[in-house]
Amino acid sequence: MNFALILFVLCVLTGILWVMDKAVFAKQRPAGTPDPWWVEYGASFFPVIIVVFTLRSFVVEPFRIPSGSMIPTLLVGDFILVNKYTYGVRLPVLNTKIVDMNDPQRGDVMVFRYPADPSVDYIKRVVGLPGDKIAYQNKRLTINGVEVPVKAQEDYFHKERAYYSNRYSETLGEVEHSILNDRDSRADVPMPLDFPGRENCVYNHEGVRCEVPAGHYFVLGDNRDQSADSRVWGFVPDANIVGKAFFVWFHADAIVPPKGIDFGRIGSFR
Repeated sequence: MNFALILFVLCVLTGILWVMDKAVFAKQRPAGTPDPWWVEYGASFFPVIIVVFTLRSFVVEPFRIPSGSMIPTLLVGDFILVNKYTYGVRLPVLNTKIVDMNDPQRGDVMVFRYPADPSVDYIKRVVGLPGDKIAYQNKRLTINGVEVPVKAQEDYFHKERAYYSNRYSETLGEVEHSILNDRDSRADVPMPLDFPGRENCVYNHEGVRCEVPAGHYFVLGDNRDQSADSRVWGFVPDANIVGKAFFVWFHADAIVPPKGIDFGRIGSFR
């Protein structure tokens, strides 16, 4: 469901009713006469809808984390805010950039439209910029021939499945964050898709090597062994970018509802 399109249509319809009432019908109603139903339930909502539409389209947009691909940074049940103007101002619905600002940087947590199905929103971490040579071999990430440094941390316990994953601290640019990377999991990429730019990638039993095309980005999930990302379905075009995720504003346990709200999850993240 394209919520932005629904909001846009509601803005247009309620806006027409609001203008018609202010310009014509309100002047014809006798003083003290109650507003007709189409004003009360239509035109009166226009100011609220236009504010929501503007904020959601150009300032911040809320999203919910549906999967565990970004564990431990983001958990299933996290509700996040996405900055819509960091990477430039885009027209709502069309997602066409009209004001160019900052480019995504390595380490950013980015929301984008899934290249294979743009009706679906994905969230991953930016690893490769246009022109970068990315190698993910034997579970180690290399960018332009330089291996990304990692430091072992305390193992991460998955409460919902009662098992541990190997956790590491990884540094991408100026961003230090945690990743999960199990030593016992397979290193190769099973069943990669036939995506645009596939000729830029070479797959082997140790993983994958790719050169990022111009105007595209290479992204990975922080839960490296449980994430379908650029290793599988390819590069993220600049046209698919939605914004930069920066804040957890709410968390509700999606697996065991009786646990309720976890206020400790609320706050900014890297």
